[in-house]
Amino acid sequence: MPSRIALAQMCSGIEPVANARILCSHIDEAASAGAEIIFTPEMTGLVDRNRNRAKSSICEEQSDLVLGAARDAASRNAIWVALGSLAISPKQGDTGKWVNRSFLINPAGSVIARYDKIHLFDVDLDTGETWRESVAYESGTQAVTASVMGASLGLSVCYDLRFPALYAALTNAGADILSIPAAFTVPTGKAHWEILLRARAIEAGVFVVAAAQSGEHEDGRVTYGHSMVIDPWGEILLDMGTETGVGICDIDMSAVSAVRSRIPAIANRRSFAAPKDL
Repeated sequence: MPSRIALAQMCSGIEPVANARILCSHIDEAASAGAEIIFTPEMTGLVDRNRNRAKSSICEEQSDLVLGAARDAASRNAIWVALGSLAISPKQGDTGKWVNRSFLINPAGSVIARYDKIHLFDVDLDTGETWRESVAYESGTQAVTASVMGASLGLSVCYDLRFPALYAALTNAGADILSIPAAFTVPTGKAHWEILLRARAIEAGVFVVAAAQSGEHEDGRVTYGHSMVIDPWGEILLDMGTETGVGICDIDMSAVSAVRSRIPAIANRRSFAAPKDL
């Protein structure tokens, strides 16, 4: 029987209270539409590249108002929430940096899984934009899967998309849905977003769910949008374009076994020695 999922495409700003209010309305809407789970974008709670200003809004997990609001809304609506990510100040081993943390919240409002973004985006673009995530954020070290709706969900965040070894680890561990929340820039989004999402789905015969930020944000950055759901054959089931709001998609998990029986890529994976210079 197909499962109904929802994606929230957002244009998060610099005020967590406002972002929390929008997030909760999206969770309410998804539940009203019969969705069992809603996926939200990277940095759902705060998009602010002014780090001096942002630091006043970034706190430890137990004090984060957006996470608290999401948990309350999940419980109120009895819906799963895959909260794409929040900027969080670590409680222990604080290096002075934050973590970009994804959360999975169950219908009782409990956090059952956390994932800290492993691959950080450090780059100088030919548009003149410079991104240095590692200046403010600490990289995660642990891949994470979690059981949800009778499936195994593999967690990742944005720039992770470019590193297939992470998704090989997740699917080797049994993931049949991959969550890839993002805040892609427009140039990289136009060039690579759809191609990489479809590749991640095809190479392992999995569903890919990618909720994204979209539009011009209060801090001046512009994100690409095009939140997507890709099926295990690489077909696009949902593309939300650039408008913000909630998208609904029905997925049939039996497609995973059907595709993998035709192309058993995971079963055929092999380890091998490093290249030898001859």
